[in-house]
Amino acid sequence: MLPRHLQTVGGRCITRASHSRPVCMSGNFLRYPWWTGHYQPFSFFPVNNWHPQDNSRPYHYFGPHRTALPGSHIFPWFPTHSSWLHTSNFNMDAKGDEPFRKRKKGIEDDEYRGPWAKRPYPPASDLRAPPIQGTPKIFDPTSPQTEGKAEIKRRWEDFSPHNHERTSEGKFDFTVMSYNILSQDLLEDNSSLYSHCRRPYLFWNYRLPNILRELQEMNADILCLQEVQDDHYQEQIKPNLEALGYICEYKVRTGSKPDGCAICFKSDKFNLKLVKPVEYFRQNIALLDRDNIGLVLILQPKTRGRDVPMICVANTHLLYNPRRGDIKLTQLAILLAEITEVAQIQDGRFCPIVLCGDFNSVPGSPLHRFVKEGTLYYEGLTIGKVSGQERYSKGQRILSIPIWPKSLGITQKCVYDSPGKDETPEGSLEGQIVEKTDEQTKEPDIRVDSNLWHHFSLSSAYSHYFPDTGMPEITTCHSKSAITVDYIFYSAEHNDVFRQPGSEGPCNGLRLLGRLSLLNEQDLWSVNGLPNETNSSDHLSLLAKFRLEL
Repeated sequence: MLPRHLQTVGGRCITRASHSRPVCMSGNFLRYPWWTGHYQPFSFFPVNNWHPQDNSRPYHYFGPHRTALPGSHIFPWFPTHSSWLHTSNFNMDAKGDEPFRKRKKGIEDDEYRGPWAKRPYPPASDLRAPPIQGTPKIFDPTSPQTEGKAEIKRRWEDFSPHNHERTSEGKFDFTVMSYNILSQDLLEDNSSLYSHCRRPYLFWNYRLPNILRELQEMNADILCLQEVQDDHYQEQIKPNLEALGYICEYKVRTGSKPDGCAICFKSDKFNLKLVKPVEYFRQNIALLDRDNIGLVLILQPKTRGRDVPMICVANTHLLYNPRRGDIKLTQLAILLAEITEVAQIQDGRFCPIVLCGDFNSVPGSPLHRFVKEGTLYYEGLTIGKVSGQERYSKGQRILSIPIWPKSLGITQKCVYDSPGKDETPEGSLEGQIVEKTDEQTKEPDIRVDSNLWHHFSLSSAYSHYFPDTGMPEITTCHSKSAITVDYIFYSAEHNDVFRQPGSEGPCNGLRLLGRLSLLNEQDLWSVNGLPNETNSSDHLSLLAKFRLEL
Protein backbone atom coordinates (compact mmCIF):
# COMPACT_ATOMS: atom_id res chain seq x y z
CA MET A 1 0.00 0.00 0.00
CA LEU A 2 1.35 3.38 -0.95
CA PRO A 3 1.52 6.21 1.55
CA ARG A 4 -1.55 8.44 1.52
CA HIS A 5 0.29 11.48 0.24
CA LEU A 6 1.31 9.52 -2.86
CA GLN A 7 -2.21 8.22 -3.42
CA THR A 8 -3.62 11.74 -3.63
CA VAL A 9 -1.09 13.43 -5.89
CA GLY A 10 -3.16 14.77 -8.79
CA GLY A 11 -1.92 14.22 -12.32
CA ARG A 12 0.82 11.76 -11.22
CA CYS A 13 1.09 8.03 -11.50
CA ILE A 14 3.06 5.34 -9.72
CA THR A 15 4.56 2.66 -11.89
CA ARG A 16 6.42 -0.50 -10.98
CA ALA A 17 8.64 -2.31 -13.40
CA SER A 18 11.30 -4.98 -13.27
CA HIS A 19 14.94 -4.05 -13.85
CA SER A 20 15.17 -6.86 -16.32
CA ARG A 21 12.58 -5.28 -18.61
CA PRO A 22 13.69 -1.97 -20.22
CA VAL A 23 11.25 0.88 -20.49
CA CYS A 24 10.54 2.28 -23.94
CA MET A 25 9.58 5.93 -23.75
CA SER A 26 7.60 8.06 -26.17
CA GLY A 27 7.84 11.74 -27.09
CA ASN A 28 5.28 12.50 -24.37
CA PHE A 29 7.58 11.14 -21.69
CA LEU A 30 7.93 13.58 -18.80
CA ARG A 31 11.20 13.81 -16.95
CA TYR A 32 12.20 11.86 -13.85
CA PRO A 33 12.24 14.28 -10.91
CA TRP A 34 15.73 14.46 -9.46
CA TRP A 35 14.35 14.59 -5.94
CA THR A 36 12.46 11.29 -5.92
CA GLY A 37 15.53 9.13 -5.42
CA HIS A 38 14.12 6.64 -7.94
CA TYR A 39 15.32 5.78 -11.40
CA GLN A 40 14.15 3.27 -13.96
CA PRO A 41 16.94 2.06 -16.28
CA PHE A 42 16.25 1.81 -19.98
CA SER A 43 18.09 0.95 -23.13
CA PHE A 44 16.36 2.77 -25.95
CA PHE A 45 15.08 6.29 -26.57
CA PRO A 46 12.98 6.88 -29.70
CA VAL A 47 14.41 10.26 -30.74
CA ASN A 48 12.25 10.25 -33.87
CA ASN A 49 9.20 10.83 -31.66
CA TRP A 50 10.48 14.26 -30.64
CA HIS A 51 8.62 17.23 -32.01
CA PRO A 52 9.97 20.82 -31.98
CA GLN A 53 6.68 22.11 -30.59
CA ASP A 54 6.38 19.43 -27.92
CA ASN A 55 6.80 20.95 -24.47
CA SER A 56 8.39 17.82 -23.09
CA ARG A 57 12.13 17.36 -23.30
CA PRO A 58 14.20 14.31 -22.46
CA TYR A 59 16.64 14.26 -19.60
CA HIS A 60 19.40 13.14 -21.90
CA TYR A 61 20.22 12.86 -25.58
CA PHE A 62 22.60 10.13 -26.51
CA GLY A 63 24.35 11.73 -29.45
CA PRO A 64 24.66 10.06 -32.84
CA HIS A 65 23.98 6.52 -31.59
CA ARG A 66 20.98 7.57 -29.46
CA THR A 67 21.33 4.55 -27.18
CA ALA A 68 22.46 3.81 -23.68
CA LEU A 69 24.09 0.66 -22.45
CA PRO A 70 21.48 -1.81 -21.22
CA GLY A 71 20.98 -1.48 -17.51
CA SER A 72 23.29 1.54 -17.33
CA HIS A 73 22.35 4.64 -15.34
CA ILE A 74 22.38 8.06 -16.89
CA PHE A 75 22.31 9.55 -13.41
CA PRO A 76 24.55 7.31 -11.27
CA TRP A 77 23.66 8.98 -8.00
CA PHE A 78 20.06 7.72 -8.21
CA PRO A 79 19.44 4.58 -6.11
CA THR A 80 18.38 1.49 -8.04
CA HIS A 81 14.79 1.01 -6.88
CA SER A 82 12.16 -0.86 -8.80
CA SER A 83 9.65 1.96 -8.66
CA TRP A 84 9.68 5.55 -9.78
CA LEU A 85 7.46 8.55 -9.34
CA HIS A 86 6.19 10.22 -12.49
CA THR A 87 5.17 13.86 -12.09
CA SER A 88 3.80 16.36 -14.53
CA ASN A 89 5.62 19.62 -15.16
CA PHE A 90 4.70 22.87 -13.52
CA ASN A 91 2.86 25.14 -15.91
CA MET A 92 5.12 28.12 -16.63
CA ASP A 93 3.90 30.67 -19.15
CA ALA A 94 6.42 33.40 -18.54
CA LYS A 95 9.90 34.09 -17.31
CA GLY A 96 10.65 37.08 -15.20
CA ASP A 97 7.67 39.31 -15.96
CA GLU A 98 4.71 37.34 -14.60
CA PRO A 99 4.02 35.80 -11.18
CA PHE A 100 5.72 32.42 -10.79
CA ARG A 101 2.62 30.66 -9.57
CA LYS A 102 -0.69 31.53 -8.00
CA ARG A 103 -0.55 30.30 -4.43
CA LYS A 104 -3.27 28.24 -2.84
CA LYS A 105 -4.83 29.59 0.29
CA GLY A 106 -3.87 27.86 3.50
CA ILE A 107 -0.73 26.27 2.06
CA GLU A 108 2.70 27.48 2.99
CA ASP A 109 4.86 28.70 0.13
CA ASP A 110 7.55 26.03 0.40
CA GLU A 111 4.98 23.26 0.75
CA TYR A 112 3.08 24.40 -2.34
CA ARG A 113 6.16 24.93 -4.44
CA GLY A 114 7.34 21.51 -3.39
CA PRO A 115 10.87 20.31 -4.03
CA TRP A 116 11.79 23.19 -6.33
CA ALA A 117 11.24 25.81 -3.64
CA LYS A 118 14.10 28.26 -3.25
CA ARG A 119 16.95 26.95 -1.16
CA PRO A 120 19.47 28.94 0.77
CA TYR A 121 22.60 29.45 -1.32
CA PRO A 122 26.18 29.85 -0.15
CA PRO A 123 27.57 33.39 0.03
CA ALA A 124 28.26 34.98 -3.35
CA SER A 125 31.98 34.95 -2.57
CA ASP A 126 31.97 31.16 -2.16
CA LEU A 127 32.82 29.69 -5.57
CA ARG A 128 32.73 26.06 -4.49
CA ALA A 129 29.92 24.10 -6.09
CA PRO A 130 27.72 21.97 -3.81
CA PRO A 131 27.96 18.18 -3.86
CA ILE A 132 25.55 16.00 -5.79
CA GLN A 133 22.80 14.71 -3.53
CA GLY A 134 24.00 11.68 -1.61
CA THR A 135 27.56 12.00 -2.91
CA PRO A 136 30.39 13.55 -0.86
CA LYS A 137 32.25 14.76 -3.95
CA ILE A 138 32.69 18.53 -4.31
CA PHE A 139 32.69 20.03 -7.80
CA ASP A 140 35.67 22.20 -8.62
CA PRO A 141 34.79 24.45 -11.59
CA THR A 142 38.38 25.68 -11.80
CA SER A 143 39.74 22.18 -12.31
CA PRO A 144 41.50 21.73 -15.67
CA GLN A 145 40.14 18.19 -15.99
CA THR A 146 37.39 18.15 -18.63
CA GLU A 147 37.27 14.42 -19.30
CA GLY A 148 33.72 13.26 -19.93
CA LYS A 149 32.32 16.76 -20.49
CA ALA A 150 30.10 17.23 -23.53
CA GLU A 151 31.13 20.60 -24.93
CA ILE A 152 29.43 22.68 -27.58
CA LYS A 153 31.55 23.11 -30.69
CA ARG A 154 31.05 26.43 -32.46
CA ARG A 155 33.06 27.77 -35.36
CA TRP A 156 34.05 31.22 -36.52
CA GLU A 157 32.46 32.29 -39.81
CA ASP A 158 34.75 34.67 -41.70
CA PHE A 159 33.09 36.97 -44.23
CA SER A 160 36.11 39.11 -45.06
CA PRO A 161 36.60 37.58 -48.53
CA HIS A 162 33.00 38.50 -49.43
CA ASN A 163 33.45 42.19 -48.55
CA HIS A 164 35.14 44.32 -51.17
CA GLU A 165 37.92 46.43 -49.71
CA ARG A 166 37.57 50.14 -50.16
CA THR A 167 40.44 52.56 -50.73
CA SER A 168 39.76 54.29 -47.44
CA GLU A 169 42.83 55.47 -45.60
CA GLY A 170 41.80 53.88 -42.35
CA LYS A 171 39.55 51.36 -40.70
CA PHE A 172 38.48 50.44 -37.21
CA ASP A 173 37.60 46.83 -36.41
CA PHE A 174 35.78 45.80 -33.26
CA THR A 175 33.80 42.87 -31.88
CA VAL A 176 30.41 42.89 -30.13
CA MET A 177 29.01 40.17 -27.89
CA SER A 178 25.37 39.87 -26.79
CA TYR A 179 24.65 37.39 -24.00
CA ASN A 180 21.71 36.67 -21.71
CA ILE A 181 23.58 35.13 -18.77
CA LEU A 182 20.44 33.95 -16.87
CA SER A 183 19.76 35.71 -13.58
CA GLN A 184 19.96 33.32 -10.64
CA ASP A 185 16.74 34.65 -9.13
CA LEU A 186 14.87 34.05 -12.38
CA LEU A 187 16.39 30.58 -12.65
CA GLU A 188 15.06 29.64 -9.21
CA ASP A 189 11.66 31.21 -9.81
CA ASN A 190 11.27 29.32 -13.10
CA SER A 191 12.96 26.08 -12.14
CA SER A 192 10.58 23.93 -14.22
CA LEU A 193 12.37 25.26 -17.30
CA TYR A 194 15.54 23.50 -16.17
CA SER A 195 14.26 20.10 -15.08
CA HIS A 196 16.56 18.50 -17.67
CA CYS A 197 19.64 19.85 -15.94
CA ARG A 198 21.49 18.30 -13.01
CA ARG A 199 20.80 20.42 -9.97
CA PRO A 200 24.45 21.18 -9.03
CA TYR A 201 25.03 22.81 -12.41
CA LEU A 202 22.31 25.35 -11.60
CA PHE A 203 23.99 26.77 -8.52
CA TRP A 204 25.40 30.25 -9.02
CA ASN A 205 28.73 29.33 -7.46
CA TYR A 206 29.09 26.71 -10.21
CA ARG A 207 27.75 28.89 -13.02
CA LEU A 208 29.74 32.05 -12.33
CA PRO A 209 33.22 30.72 -13.21
CA ASN A 210 31.87 29.27 -16.47
CA ILE A 211 30.29 32.60 -17.42
CA LEU A 212 33.39 34.61 -16.54
CA ARG A 213 35.58 32.13 -18.41
CA GLU A 214 33.44 32.48 -21.52
CA LEU A 215 33.50 36.28 -21.37
CA GLN A 216 37.29 36.21 -21.05
CA GLU A 217 37.75 33.73 -23.89
CA MET A 218 35.49 35.68 -26.25
CA ASN A 219 37.45 38.84 -25.43
CA ALA A 220 34.90 41.05 -27.18
CA ASP A 221 35.51 44.78 -27.38
CA ILE A 222 31.87 45.48 -26.42
CA LEU A 223 29.74 43.28 -24.15
CA CYS A 224 25.94 43.61 -24.06
CA LEU A 225 24.66 41.45 -21.19
CA GLN A 226 21.07 40.77 -20.15
CA GLU A 227 19.61 39.26 -16.96
CA VAL A 228 22.55 40.53 -14.94
CA GLN A 229 21.56 40.24 -11.29
CA ASP A 230 22.34 43.40 -9.35
CA ASP A 231 24.24 41.91 -6.40
CA HIS A 232 26.22 39.56 -8.64
CA TYR A 233 27.09 42.45 -10.93
CA GLN A 234 28.30 44.71 -8.15
CA GLU A 235 30.22 42.08 -6.17
CA GLN A 236 31.57 39.75 -8.86
CA ILE A 237 30.91 40.49 -12.53
CA LYS A 238 31.91 44.15 -12.63
CA PRO A 239 35.16 43.70 -10.61
CA ASN A 240 36.22 40.77 -12.78
CA LEU A 241 35.48 42.62 -16.02
CA GLU A 242 37.25 45.75 -14.82
CA ALA A 243 40.29 43.60 -14.11
CA LEU A 244 40.17 42.56 -17.78
CA GLY A 245 40.23 46.20 -18.92
CA TYR A 246 36.51 46.89 -19.34
CA ILE A 247 34.52 49.96 -18.35
CA CYS A 248 31.05 48.86 -17.23
CA GLU A 249 27.69 50.61 -17.32
CA TYR A 250 24.59 49.03 -15.82
CA LYS A 251 20.86 49.64 -15.50
CA VAL A 252 18.75 47.56 -13.10
CA ARG A 253 15.11 46.90 -13.82
CA THR A 254 12.48 49.07 -12.20
CA GLY A 255 10.21 47.35 -9.69
CA SER A 256 11.18 44.38 -7.54
CA LYS A 257 13.14 42.21 -9.99
CA PRO A 258 16.85 42.58 -9.13
CA ASP A 259 18.34 42.13 -12.61
CA GLY A 260 19.10 44.40 -15.51
CA CYS A 261 21.26 45.09 -18.57
CA ALA A 262 24.94 45.94 -18.75
CA ILE A 263 27.14 47.33 -21.52
CA CYS A 264 30.87 46.93 -20.99
CA PHE A 265 33.59 48.11 -23.38
CA LYS A 266 37.37 47.94 -23.61
CA SER A 267 38.88 51.09 -22.16
CA ASP A 268 41.80 50.95 -24.62
CA LYS A 269 39.50 50.98 -27.65
CA PHE A 270 36.70 53.43 -26.84
CA ASN A 271 35.96 56.67 -25.05
CA LEU A 272 32.58 56.99 -23.38
CA LYS A 273 30.64 60.02 -24.62
CA LEU A 274 27.14 59.44 -23.27
CA VAL A 275 25.14 57.04 -21.09
CA LYS A 276 21.35 56.89 -21.48
CA PRO A 277 19.38 54.50 -19.23
CA VAL A 278 15.91 53.77 -20.64
CA GLU A 279 12.93 52.83 -18.46
CA TYR A 280 9.79 51.48 -20.12
CA PHE A 281 7.58 51.74 -17.04
CA ARG A 282 5.13 54.66 -17.04
CA GLN A 283 3.19 55.43 -13.89
CA ASN A 284 -0.07 56.53 -15.54
CA ILE A 285 -0.11 54.32 -18.65
CA ALA A 286 -1.62 50.89 -18.10
CA LEU A 287 0.08 49.49 -21.20
CA LEU A 288 3.49 50.24 -19.70
CA ASP A 289 3.16 48.73 -16.23
CA ARG A 290 6.10 46.34 -16.76
CA ASP A 291 9.63 46.87 -15.48
CA ASN A 292 11.77 46.04 -18.51
CA ILE A 293 14.55 48.46 -19.38
CA GLY A 294 17.16 49.36 -21.96
CA LEU A 295 20.57 51.01 -21.96
CA VAL A 296 22.14 53.19 -24.67
CA LEU A 297 25.79 54.28 -24.90
CA ILE A 298 27.59 56.57 -27.33
CA LEU A 299 31.18 55.41 -27.80
CA GLN A 300 34.00 57.01 -29.75
CA PRO A 301 36.75 54.74 -31.13
CA LYS A 302 40.27 55.62 -30.02
CA THR A 303 42.44 56.43 -33.04
CA ARG A 304 45.28 58.87 -33.62
CA GLY A 305 44.92 62.14 -35.46
CA ARG A 306 41.58 61.40 -37.06
CA ASP A 307 38.01 62.62 -36.64
CA VAL A 308 36.31 59.29 -36.01
CA PRO A 309 32.52 58.88 -36.11
CA MET A 310 30.91 57.77 -32.89
CA ILE A 311 29.04 54.50 -32.45
CA CYS A 312 25.68 54.10 -30.73
CA VAL A 313 25.38 50.82 -28.79
CA ALA A 314 21.98 49.85 -27.36
CA ASN A 315 21.06 46.87 -25.21
CA THR A 316 17.62 45.74 -24.05
CA HIS A 317 15.54 42.88 -22.69
CA LEU A 318 11.93 43.17 -23.83
CA LEU A 319 8.92 41.66 -22.08
CA TYR A 320 8.66 37.87 -22.28
CA ASN A 321 4.88 37.37 -22.24
CA PRO A 322 4.05 35.91 -25.70
CA ARG A 323 0.49 37.25 -25.54
CA ARG A 324 1.40 40.90 -24.99
CA GLY A 325 2.80 42.01 -28.33
CA ASP A 326 1.32 45.45 -27.77
CA ILE A 327 3.61 45.95 -24.78
CA LYS A 328 6.66 44.68 -26.67
CA LEU A 329 6.09 47.03 -29.60
CA THR A 330 5.61 49.98 -27.27
CA GLN A 331 8.77 49.17 -25.33
CA LEU A 332 10.67 48.91 -28.61
CA ALA A 333 9.24 52.24 -29.78
CA ILE A 334 10.51 53.93 -26.61
CA LEU A 335 14.00 52.50 -27.16
CA LEU A 336 14.05 53.59 -30.81
CA ALA A 337 12.91 57.08 -29.80
CA GLU A 338 15.78 57.31 -27.31
CA ILE A 339 18.28 56.11 -29.92
CA THR A 340 16.96 58.72 -32.33
CA GLU A 341 17.59 61.44 -29.73
CA VAL A 342 21.20 60.53 -28.97
CA ALA A 343 22.47 59.09 -32.28
CA GLN A 344 21.82 62.09 -34.52
CA ILE A 345 24.82 63.94 -35.89
CA GLN A 346 25.09 67.47 -37.25
CA ASP A 347 23.97 66.85 -40.83
CA GLY A 348 20.74 65.17 -39.74
CA ARG A 349 22.12 61.68 -40.27
CA PHE A 350 22.79 59.05 -37.62
CA CYS A 351 25.99 57.52 -36.40
CA PRO A 352 26.44 53.75 -36.83
CA ILE A 353 24.11 51.80 -34.55
CA VAL A 354 24.50 48.39 -32.91
CA LEU A 355 21.31 47.16 -31.26
CA CYS A 356 21.64 44.03 -29.10
CA GLY A 357 19.43 42.15 -26.72
CA ASP A 358 16.86 39.54 -25.88
CA PHE A 359 13.82 40.69 -27.87
CA ASN A 360 11.63 37.71 -26.93
CA SER A 361 10.53 37.49 -30.56
CA VAL A 362 11.33 34.89 -33.19
CA PRO A 363 12.77 35.48 -36.67
CA GLY A 364 10.15 36.47 -39.21
CA SER A 365 7.71 37.68 -36.58
CA PRO A 366 6.09 41.11 -37.06
CA LEU A 367 8.32 42.63 -34.37
CA HIS A 368 11.46 41.16 -35.90
CA ARG A 369 10.45 42.38 -39.37
CA PHE A 370 9.75 45.83 -37.97
CA VAL A 371 13.29 46.13 -36.62
CA LYS A 372 14.84 45.05 -39.92
CA GLU A 373 12.46 46.59 -42.47
CA GLY A 374 11.72 49.83 -40.64
CA THR A 375 7.96 49.62 -41.11
CA LEU A 376 5.04 47.56 -39.81
CA TYR A 377 1.43 47.59 -40.96
CA TYR A 378 -0.43 46.24 -37.94
CA GLU A 379 -4.14 46.69 -38.66
CA GLY A 380 -5.95 43.47 -37.76
CA LEU A 381 -2.86 41.92 -36.14
CA THR A 382 -3.59 40.04 -32.91
CA ILE A 383 -1.37 40.84 -29.96
CA GLY A 384 -0.32 37.20 -29.63
CA LYS A 385 1.14 37.14 -33.14
CA VAL A 386 3.49 40.10 -32.72
CA SER A 387 6.43 38.14 -31.31
CA GLY A 388 5.72 34.84 -33.08
CA GLN A 389 5.93 32.88 -29.83
CA GLU A 390 2.20 32.31 -29.42
CA ARG A 391 0.94 29.41 -31.54
CA TYR A 392 -2.77 30.01 -31.02
CA SER A 393 -4.30 33.47 -31.31
CA LYS A 394 -7.97 32.50 -31.42
CA GLY A 395 -9.98 34.70 -29.11
CA GLN A 396 -7.21 37.25 -28.65
CA ARG A 397 -7.88 40.91 -29.26
CA ILE A 398 -6.25 42.76 -32.12
CA LEU A 399 -3.83 45.64 -31.71
CA SER A 400 -5.55 48.95 -31.12
CA ILE A 401 -4.94 51.86 -33.49
CA PRO A 402 -2.80 53.57 -32.35
CA ILE A 403 -1.09 50.96 -30.17
CA TRP A 404 -0.07 53.35 -27.40
CA PRO A 405 -1.84 56.45 -26.08
CA LYS A 406 -0.90 59.92 -27.22
CA SER A 407 0.10 60.76 -23.64
CA LEU A 408 3.26 58.68 -24.13
CA GLY A 409 4.58 61.49 -26.34
CA ILE A 410 5.93 59.19 -29.07
CA THR A 411 4.67 59.28 -32.65
CA GLN A 412 4.06 56.31 -34.92
CA LYS A 413 7.48 57.06 -36.40
CA CYS A 414 9.02 56.08 -33.05
CA VAL A 415 10.33 59.56 -32.24
CA TYR A 416 9.38 61.91 -29.46
CA ASP A 417 6.53 64.16 -30.47
CA SER A 418 7.61 67.71 -31.22
CA PRO A 419 4.73 70.20 -31.13
CA GLY A 420 4.27 71.92 -34.47
CA LYS A 421 6.47 69.41 -36.31
CA ASP A 422 4.91 67.03 -38.81
CA GLU A 423 6.43 63.59 -38.36
CA THR A 424 3.95 61.86 -40.66
CA PRO A 425 5.56 60.33 -43.77
CA GLU A 426 4.31 61.41 -47.18
CA GLY A 427 1.19 59.55 -48.21
CA SER A 428 0.22 58.60 -44.67
CA LEU A 429 -3.36 59.01 -43.48
CA GLU A 430 -2.31 59.94 -39.99
CA GLY A 431 -3.74 63.29 -38.99
CA GLN A 432 -6.06 63.60 -42.00
CA ILE A 433 -9.64 64.66 -41.32
CA VAL A 434 -12.20 62.26 -42.73
CA GLU A 435 -15.92 63.02 -42.85
CA LYS A 436 -18.10 60.31 -41.30
CA THR A 437 -20.60 58.59 -43.56
CA ASP A 438 -23.26 58.65 -40.87
CA GLU A 439 -25.92 61.11 -41.96
CA GLN A 440 -26.80 61.89 -38.36
CA THR A 441 -23.49 63.45 -37.43
CA LYS A 442 -21.24 65.96 -39.10
CA GLU A 443 -18.38 65.76 -36.60
CA PRO A 444 -15.02 65.11 -38.30
CA ASP A 445 -13.07 61.95 -37.42
CA ILE A 446 -9.28 61.88 -37.10
CA ARG A 447 -8.02 58.73 -38.76
CA VAL A 448 -4.75 57.32 -37.46
CA ASP A 449 -2.68 55.31 -39.90
CA SER A 450 -2.00 51.75 -38.75
CA ASN A 451 1.68 51.84 -39.66
CA LEU A 452 4.81 52.05 -37.56
CA TRP A 453 8.11 53.44 -38.88
CA HIS A 454 11.59 54.06 -37.62
CA HIS A 455 14.54 55.99 -39.05
CA PHE A 456 17.15 53.26 -39.13
CA SER A 457 18.28 50.75 -41.71
CA LEU A 458 19.16 47.72 -39.59
CA SER A 459 20.39 44.28 -40.59
CA SER A 460 20.87 41.17 -38.49
CA ALA A 461 24.34 39.77 -37.88
CA TYR A 462 22.85 36.27 -38.10
CA SER A 463 20.93 34.50 -40.86
CA HIS A 464 18.58 32.58 -38.47
CA TYR A 465 18.61 29.52 -40.76
CA PHE A 466 21.45 27.25 -41.84
CA PRO A 467 21.84 27.64 -45.62
CA ASP A 468 22.83 24.01 -46.22
CA THR A 469 19.96 22.38 -44.28
CA GLY A 470 17.35 25.11 -43.80
CA MET A 471 17.19 24.26 -40.09
CA PRO A 472 16.64 27.20 -37.73
CA GLU A 473 19.47 28.59 -35.64
CA ILE A 474 18.80 28.43 -31.91
CA THR A 475 19.84 30.96 -29.26
CA THR A 476 17.93 29.60 -26.24
CA CYS A 477 17.17 25.98 -25.37
CA HIS A 478 15.63 24.79 -22.12
CA SER A 479 13.08 22.18 -21.05
CA LYS A 480 10.14 23.85 -22.79
CA SER A 481 11.42 25.47 -25.96
CA ALA A 482 14.32 25.86 -28.36
CA ILE A 483 14.04 29.06 -30.41
CA THR A 484 15.84 32.25 -31.39
CA VAL A 485 15.08 35.39 -29.39
CA ASP A 486 18.54 37.04 -29.17
CA TYR A 487 19.90 39.36 -31.84
CA ILE A 488 22.67 41.70 -32.88
CA PHE A 489 21.23 44.29 -35.27
CA TYR A 490 23.48 46.87 -36.93
CA SER A 491 23.30 49.69 -39.47
CA ALA A 492 25.01 48.12 -42.47
CA GLU A 493 26.89 50.17 -45.01
CA HIS A 494 25.89 49.95 -48.67
CA ASN A 495 28.70 47.53 -49.58
CA ASP A 496 27.91 45.09 -46.78
CA VAL A 497 26.81 41.72 -48.17
CA PHE A 498 24.32 41.26 -45.32
CA ARG A 499 22.61 44.61 -45.74
CA GLN A 500 18.81 44.36 -45.53
CA PRO A 501 17.61 44.19 -49.18
CA GLY A 502 16.11 47.44 -50.40
CA SER A 503 16.89 49.24 -47.16
CA GLU A 504 17.79 52.89 -47.27
CA GLY A 505 18.28 55.26 -44.43
CA PRO A 506 20.18 58.31 -43.21
CA CYS A 507 22.87 56.26 -41.45
CA ASN A 508 26.57 55.70 -41.73
CA GLY A 509 27.22 51.99 -41.77
CA LEU A 510 29.28 49.06 -40.58
CA ARG A 511 30.50 45.99 -42.42
CA LEU A 512 30.08 42.53 -40.92
CA LEU A 513 33.44 40.73 -41.05
CA GLY A 514 32.55 37.56 -39.16
CA ARG A 515 30.46 35.91 -36.49
CA LEU A 516 30.49 32.98 -34.10
CA SER A 517 28.22 30.27 -35.48
CA LEU A 518 25.03 29.19 -33.73
CA LEU A 519 23.67 25.65 -33.43
CA ASN A 520 20.47 23.80 -34.22
CA GLU A 521 18.21 22.17 -31.64
CA GLN A 522 19.59 18.68 -32.15
CA ASP A 523 23.14 19.93 -31.56
CA LEU A 524 22.09 21.51 -28.29
CA TRP A 525 20.24 18.45 -27.03
CA SER A 526 23.30 16.36 -27.78
CA VAL A 527 24.87 18.16 -24.80
CA ASN A 528 21.64 18.00 -22.77
CA GLY A 529 20.31 21.43 -23.71
CA LEU A 530 21.02 24.63 -21.82
CA PRO A 531 22.29 25.13 -19.18
CA ASN A 532 24.66 22.20 -18.97
CA GLU A 533 27.98 21.30 -17.42
CA THR A 534 30.04 23.75 -19.46
CA ASN A 535 27.46 26.30 -20.68
CA SER A 536 25.91 27.99 -17.67
CA SER A 537 23.11 30.01 -19.26
CA ASP A 538 19.95 28.94 -21.06
CA HIS A 539 21.06 31.22 -23.91
CA LEU A 540 24.00 31.03 -26.28
CA SER A 541 26.25 34.04 -26.61
CA LEU A 542 26.27 35.94 -29.91
CA LEU A 543 29.55 37.37 -31.20
CA ALA A 544 30.09 39.47 -34.34
CA LYS A 545 33.01 41.43 -35.78
CA PHE A 546 32.44 44.76 -37.54
CA ARG A 547 34.52 47.25 -39.53
CA LEU A 548 34.01 51.00 -39.44
CA GLU A 549 35.53 52.88 -42.35
CA LEU A 550 37.24 56.08 -41.19
